[in-house]
Amino acid sequence: MNIRARGTRTARTARTALAAGAALAAVAGVAATAVPAAAAARPASGTPRFLEPAELPPYPASPWSAGPVTAGQPDPLPMCVGEALPSITSHREYTTDLDTNAQQLTVEGRSEQWSKEFAALLRKDLAGCAKTLMRQDPGLTATQKSYGHLDVEEGADVYGIHTASAQGSSDIALFSVGRDGATVTVVRWARLGTFKDAQVADFKATTVTAVNKLY
Repeated sequence: MNIRARGTRTARTARTALAAGAALAAVAGVAATAVPAAAAARPASGTPRFLEPAELPPYPASPWSAGPVTAGQPDPLPMCVGEALPSITSHREYTTDLDTNAQQLTVEGRSEQWSKEFAALLRKDLAGCAKTLMRQDPGLTATQKSYGHLDVEEGADVYGIHTASAQGSSDIALFSVGRDGATVTVVRWARLGTFKDAQVADFKATTVTAVNKLY
């Protein structure tokens, strides 16, 4: 298996604050080598389906809004999982009026075995994310938690990552990796705050919905 391929994209750190819909800063590395065209990302009108704004963790200060489903990798790449994303990734961005944002990334693999290994790679990257971030940015303090496994389709796993910079920013992010057959989806939710601000139960419900909507 050769999912991850490295190249020349300039390394990014996770120092950027999560405010007004801005994505967390991307990790170093580039997207993986393209998978054959037969596995190209589907348009928004096809399957797999993406989350709707109302299916995200509720935000009391404002409603969620969503951008279009877009083929290709997001820019900037999300921290922790961005390095592994292949060019066939499709993504959708979600924002609120204030300090909370979210993202869904979906990859239709060439086979169920390919996607099983890809999901395992993403879980491995998330399990070591805090150490990776601090190694890349000595001015950053990162801590993480595992929020366990969800029994939905082929399964989903949930992680929490808190980052604090020397400049005083404090951000909390939740990630999940789920799979249905040959399709893998990653959901990321983030806001200013700490672990006490993480809407874990709501995020788990969102993850179950995201995986169930893949087909």
